[in-house]
Amino acid sequence: MEKIEKTVITCKKCRLYRTATKAVPGEGNPNAKIVFVGEAPGFNEDKQGRPFVGRAGQLLDDLLREIGLKRADVWIGNVIKHRPPENRDPMVDELRACRPYLSDQIKAISPKLIVPLGRFAMAEYLSDAKISEVHGKVFRVLEYAVLPLYHPAAALRSEAVLRELKSDFRKIVPAFKAPLENLPRWGKAAVPDGGEAQMLLFSF
Repeated sequence: MEKIEKTVITCKKCRLYRTATKAVPGEGNPNAKIVFVGEAPGFNEDKQGRPFVGRAGQLLDDLLREIGLKRADVWIGNVIKHRPPENRDPMVDELRACRPYLSDQIKAISPKLIVPLGRFAMAEYLSDAKISEVHGKVFRVLEYAVLPLYHPAAALRSEAVLRELKSDFRKIVPAFKAPLENLPRWGKAAVPDGGEAQMLLFSF
């Protein structure tokens, strides 16, 4: 994990490093069984080099406490490691450049449950999904359980989303405890190279 973090800090694979103050590799328990993945650093994260330290991060901390967890129990990171200017949406090439870092971090941690926060993080695991349709539902993706939730920042802008997020957060512990083999797979049937039909899962 330290090697990945050092590489992220010095990364110049896309344009974002030019306008960012600090890279935000992610932080938390390197042996965590639950990881949270957001979209990208915001203003406060860019200044401190830490994920989820602004108002959305405070809400995330509160929600963790409500289900008996704290930051030290989990790992928290983002798909994008440098802040996009003015918090704009990440571009396709930026997502492509950062994706290997997140993939390597997840492999190093080897969690049981991945909790994507918001649609960009969700898209890394559930292809073609809509966050409004799948939030709060747990799926099997490769060797992980994936439970997509609304982003805390969206919950700060909408009381309705906040209620949904609080309700969905209570599903984290049951999702973690559920046997992986009992979870519905996310993917599409495909026939690669003329072979038998099999499940083709979206991979990050």
